[in-house]
Amino acid sequence: MLTTAVFVLDGARCIMAAIEKDVEGRVRSADGVEIAYSARGSGETALVFIHGGLADRTFWAPQLSSLAGKFRVVALDLAGHGESGRGRKAWTIAAFGEDVRAVVEALGLRRVVLIGNSLGGPVALEAARLLRGRAIGVVGVDTLHDGTVKLDPVESHARAEAFRKDFMGACRAMIDALFHPGTERDLRAWAEKRMCATSPEVVVGMMEGFAGYDMAAAFRGAGVPIRAINGDLWPTRTDLNRTVTPDFDAVVMTGAGHYPMLERPDEFNRHLVEIVSGFK
Repeated sequence: MLTTAVFVLDGARCIMAAIEKDVEGRVRSADGVEIAYSARGSGETALVFIHGGLADRTFWAPQLSSLAGKFRVVALDLAGHGESGRGRKAWTIAAFGEDVRAVVEALGLRRVVLIGNSLGGPVALEAARLLRGRAIGVVGVDTLHDGTVKLDPVESHARAEAFRKDFMGACRAMIDALFHPGTERDLRAWAEKRMCATSPEVVVGMMEGFAGYDMAAAFRGAGVPIRAINGDLWPTRTDLNRTVTPDFDAVVMTGAGHYPMLERPDEFNRHLVEIVSGFK
């Protein structure tokens, strides 16, 4: 049995969240890449947690530990991350959506809320489209800030080049931008250690694969209510998002950074349970 511990320091407070997984498995995605997942708990509604780029399923430790008493909780490693396979040719958001579908179908989940942090937000939108009749809602976590954007191929290529030329420098600079200055030192160090261990080839492939991604099309294609629980590093454009998908709403956790589920897990979990309870 795998146990993962995450330590988060908040002043003099130290929180340890442990995942003791009831079920661990592997399933093949649409292109044959093996996807690792963990599941525990029970209930009519399953919460499927999708990590962000360069992260892995351990980033959801406090949620899997705390919410399994109310829901079936599932977390997966997207291809190229954590314990999942790397043999993918096209590192696109649509391909990551297939990873989520493979896990949901392998577990026979019938009523699913897709919860995605960062890159996991668009991946959740893609998975919702693939899981019509099973998905009942999407919850972005510090993501889906502006549903009208289309990712600029020039910018995507520039990011890929930055990682190609100096992987560690680009990785550390990226992680530094995900936290409010001077905060969450232990969590920042933990995240850097895990994220900067990701395969450079995978990261460059992802950056290139995001080019031209149409967020508005993904919002419209999801076919379910969309919510967000975001930090306040970047503005959440609820007004713009509702022009694309009227059934959008967001909670902004003031003072939280890119990982509110790790920075303030109790508060985050309360928001998440309230949102999930509102899905039909």
